[in-house]
Amino acid sequence: MKRIGFVSVIFSLVLLSCTKQPQKVVLQGLAQGSYYAVTYFDEQNRNFQREIDSIFHSVDLSVNLWVDSSIISKVNRNEDVMLDNIFIDNFNIAQEAALLSDGYFDPTVSPIVAAWGFSYKSGDSLTPQLIDSLKTLVDYRKVHIEDGKLIKEDPRITLDFNAIAQGYTSDLIAAFLDSKGIKNYLVDTGGEIMARGGKPNGQPWIVGIEKPADNWDSERIVQTRIALRDKGLVTSGSTRKYVERNGKRYSHCIDPKTGYPVEHNVLSVTILAENSVWADALASICMVMGLEKSMPLIENMDGVEAYYIFQNKNGALETFATEGFGECIVER
Repeated sequence: MKRIGFVSVIFSLVLLSCTKQPQKVVLQGLAQGSYYAVTYFDEQNRNFQREIDSIFHSVDLSVNLWVDSSIISKVNRNEDVMLDNIFIDNFNIAQEAALLSDGYFDPTVSPIVAAWGFSYKSGDSLTPQLIDSLKTLVDYRKVHIEDGKLIKEDPRITLDFNAIAQGYTSDLIAAFLDSKGIKNYLVDTGGEIMARGGKPNGQPWIVGIEKPADNWDSERIVQTRIALRDKGLVTSGSTRKYVERNGKRYSHCIDPKTGYPVEHNVLSVTILAENSVWADALASICMVMGLEKSMPLIENMDGVEAYYIFQNKNGALETFATEGFGECIVER
């Protein structure tokens, strides 16, 4: 009996010594005109840099407006091109977001975004007449996919998936990590985040939400922090992305219904959702709609929470969080 006990102890010690501890892997770089940071824990300590670079490359070749040979660039030039799965996914999500928001989100707003100077094209000399003319090209119901190709009612219609493409990319990277058996990761593509699990000690991921900035180059200051598990998180704001015309600052958030940048008091909206692409879409929708219009939409959606930062009548910052979002806040 003593000998068996001794062997059992030795065997247990061998098992413990062979157990691999998860190794932290951090991959960082530049992509899609911004940064990316992918953090994950892996017992095999694998480096997926090549595969992640390939994902970025595939997205760029499909829906990046700054890539002249991308599918979306060819679609916008009315070239004969077959659509790939990435383009079709982005198109379908954009159409669903447009329908959900009654057109406050519209992927065909591209010509107006470009005219204001928020695109790969330089801004035009804007006049009310030009905006009215461009608005006739903005209607998500005038485009559809048929036999793998995009069909437009008017060839002058162009598309822009920038409001969801980075969130979609984060989800693609997350799906890849899932396929490799990675259980704990944080994917951040230019601020569009997808989280799974947490840290090896059981703690959740802690993510900061930025305080609205005074200017595009202002120091980044954390407004609050939240604990994040198995959710997408995206912030959309207007204080770093803007243009100035005739001494007035205009937000990059364009209302497709008016053709003009929004001028309400909401400075940023952060959305928690089941994935990053829908957090991305809903953050954009809420920034265009504003607090009062968008809250009924958010409250009627399962698994979605929101955090608004806005200016009150005196110009001071205030915040509003849905109940579920408030429960995630770990530092105010």
